[in-house]
Amino acid sequence: KGSQGLAMAVACRVRIGALGLCTRATRVFHTSRRGGATANQPLHCYAMSSLNSNQEKKSSASKTKTQKTFPDGALLRTAGEGDDASVVAYPSVDIGANLVDDAFEKDANEVLQRAKKTGLRAVVVTGTSITGSQLAVEFAEEKSTDELRVYATCGVHPHDAKSATETTMSELRELASHPKCVAVGECGLDFDRNFSPQDTQKRVFEQQLALAKELGKPVFMHCRDAAEELRECVERAGCEFGEGGMAGVVHCFTGTREEAEAFLAMGLHIGVTGWICDDREGRSAQAAEALRAVPRGRLMVETDAPYLTPRTIRPNRLRPWRNEPCLLPHVCAKAAECRGESVEDLCSHTLRTTELFFGLPGLT
Repeated sequence: KGSQGLAMAVACRVRIGALGLCTRATRVFHTSRRGGATANQPLHCYAMSSLNSNQEKKSSASKTKTQKTFPDGALLRTAGEGDDASVVAYPSVDIGANLVDDAFEKDANEVLQRAKKTGLRAVVVTGTSITGSQLAVEFAEEKSTDELRVYATCGVHPHDAKSATETTMSELRELASHPKCVAVGECGLDFDRNFSPQDTQKRVFEQQLALAKELGKPVFMHCRDAAEELRECVERAGCEFGEGGMAGVVHCFTGTREEAEAFLAMGLHIGVTGWICDDREGRSAQAAEALRAVPRGRLMVETDAPYLTPRTIRPNRLRPWRNEPCLLPHVCAKAAECRGESVEDLCSHTLRTTELFFGLPGLT
């Protein structure tokens, strides 16, 4: 028995060495409910299972140790060094932040605390699907305080339009009727990526336009490479925006000055993000030109967090791995520079515009 046991142990080590790199998906051995080898299970299978289990635990522990933290130096500060430099904190509202994204799963409370530190009065959490909209409403209910109000939008993003069913609009109607929901969306057209068929995008967008009209809610729009088609959808849905009509904003505007002027002529508002802080491929220059065409009373600011982290944050080592509402002052500073305004002035008039657009008294 002793020699037999030694032979089995040697065979076990040989097999582990040869097969230890197999992925979990290719291993089809079985263990008992307690984690031990079953009666007829070869010894090497249980040994491999234990070895890989230990490796996974070490890998998980390593990830926990290297969890990313927010660099305090990323916040926009006044000119000066050390104690002479203070965090810029003008009253403002982030009209579009994806705070129910997995990127914020573990530290949403800390994210909101940093937002308050930089002067934000409110954050509007974006809903992009039925599930996402439900989460956005629940997040707004749970996290909203007197110091920092949290609201939600409820809608189906054009990327998710292909998933819409016969019950989607009735579900969305119920969600959008919630007091915490301040707009229908994010909805619209994306003919750049085309994750959903274009005809499907149009149909689902027009349904949401009709729903916003029915509920008397603003529309939070997404538009990529589809400005003319968006206008046609609005006409077919029988919607009119502007004074005396509905309210609508083209969020995260990335188009040209001509497109901005076309949207303004439709009575729509424009939302500006960290896109204006990105000088790669002429993005910032084009965005600045478009921004100068937007009059006071039609401009709002947003982060679209966790996306579009402002690239004006320098040095690069201080740029966070994700965007957050607390970085909105960087967007405001760049937008103010492009428009020839002070940051304080831009924050003041965009805050007032946001208050009127969403019907949120008491922000200013």
